[in-house]
Amino acid sequence: QVQLVESGGGLVQPGGSLRLSCAYSGFTRDFYSIGFFRQAPGKEREGVSCISSAGNADYAESARGRFTISRDMIKKTVDLQMNNLKPEDTAVYYCAADFRGLTVCSTFEGDYTGWGQGTQVTVSS
Repeated sequence: QVQLVESGGGLVQPGGSLRLSCAYSGFTRDFYSIGFFRQAPGKEREGVSCISSAGNADYAESARGRFTISRDMIKKTVDLQMNNLKPEDTAVYYCAADFRGLTVCSTFEGDYTGWGQGTQVTVSS
């Protein structure tokens, strides 16, 4: 079955960096997008970044210029490099799969049907 597992979360000081990884398996379709989402306490889950099978990436405005998404389709992993982290980046980060097979990806969570369990990112001094 479809499985996505996030790793790489932790505690980091403001201005620091973390690299999240999403390992996925069980996909029966050749074309899919992987997205990263986050949910802070008391807030709704929001899209952070995504990447399609065609390699097209997109970022939320809050992530643009600080975060970089990349993928290894042989290893079946997608990484999110997060630099210059801010306290407002504190959240549980999830990765998810969109199997619509589009060449462009979406940061709208309603487009995603497979979800990981999440990894905590805490930015604090």
